Amino acid sequence: MLFHLTVSLLLFSLTTAYARSGRSQQEPLWLSQTSQATSNVSIELFNDLEEFSRIVDIAYCIGTAGLGIQKPFLCASRCQDFEHFELVKVSLVSTTTPYVHARLTGQTWNTGPLLADSCGYIALSHPPSACRIIVAFRGTYSVANTIIDLSTIPQEYVPYPGDDSNGQREGIFKSLRRLGPISISPQKSQCENCTVHAGFMASWRHTRLQIIDDIERLVDQYPDYQLTLVGHSLGGAVAALASLDFQAKGWNPKVTTFGEPRIGNRALMAYVDKAFDTSGGSNTSAKYRRVTHVDDPVPLLPLSEWGYSTHGGEIYISKSALPPVQEDLRLCEGYDDPRCIASGEISADTSKSQLGLDREIEGLRRWALSDGEFPKVPARVKIWQLFFAHRDYFWRLGLCIPGGDPRDWLWNHIADAG
Repeated sequence: MLFHLTVSLLLFSLTTAYARSGRSQQEPLWLSQTSQATSNVSIELFNDLEEFSRIVDIAYCIGTAGLGIQKPFLCASRCQDFEHFELVKVSLVSTTTPYVHARLTGQTWNTGPLLADSCGYIALSHPPSACRIIVAFRGTYSVANTIIDLSTIPQEYVPYPGDDSNGQREGIFKSLRRLGPISISPQKSQCENCTVHAGFMASWRHTRLQIIDDIERLVDQYPDYQLTLVGHSLGGAVAALASLDFQAKGWNPKVTTFGEPRIGNRALMAYVDKAFDTSGGSNTSAKYRRVTHVDDPVPLLPLSEWGYSTHGGEIYISKSALPPVQEDLRLCEGYDDPRCIASGEISADTSKSQLGLDREIEGLRRWALSDGEFPKVPARVKIWQLFFAHRDYFWRLGLCIPGGDPRDWLWNHIADAG
């Protein structure tokens, strides 16, 4: 509580200082970009990804330290950048008792830390902006929770069917059925030998219960709008699992994630690649773009030694410092392009004893059975970068204050004053 109070007071003081400065909203990167260097990433794709980084950053206004998002589309952060967005009320499911599920209405969803800490919002993007149904998934505030999330034992992955209603979609019983097992026709969907991160899957199951009806309603109501998912960190993992569900329903989502962790084994990743045809690289029309950043440890977690892998569609930001320009982005080939985030992986011919991995994995096992706060991970995984590289995707993500991270506008204010 003391930590959260301190953060709230700090955010209030920074917000007040920003308001007194009289500065307008942040200038999008593409307006100030002057680099003419060649890149295999087009300026259209660069602008598209930069916009999505601001859209997902807004999701951090929800939750413990956030100030919320209100209709029509108002918040303390970057909402003013999107004047044609309309926040959609979410018909939430109350789970205060094991057997009673009452329909509620809220501006956003937040399952809370006891239900895998999934937060986000749904918005409609109306003309003259691109016509989209946007579902934004927030990452986690807690570095400790992030590490815990990335160390869970995998479980069998069973896809959701394209239609899980069985013609019976009525009130409380529908919600109760969704919490239980689902019968899936093998003819509809198969993912042989697939395993998934248990924590990420639990997070999606709880989120699914909150938002699936609203998304189905919007897809029916706005057939010409592109269903668009965006997520950062844990939110990227949830967006990935949601996209498989929505793809099975025939909704053809377009997905963009930033700092997405590994969600399953190689078989599941091949399933993702096939579902979204990631073999052709990533561009503005690609169905799945997975953005990574140099030194960000999360796209390399959970470790391959623990049975995890990743999928294609990667776009790599090679510049450590903010802001990147077009030439700093690279389209990657396959799921393990050595020119991209996979360069942070260890060589296959390096023994575990050289790395001390045997000790680290044993340390993780002991930590999981103890009251310790942090698991041990190999030194090659730069955990301290959770504070920096993992948040640096075009902007410093994760603070719901005007202009985003104070560093983005404070120096400009000082320069103006000088």
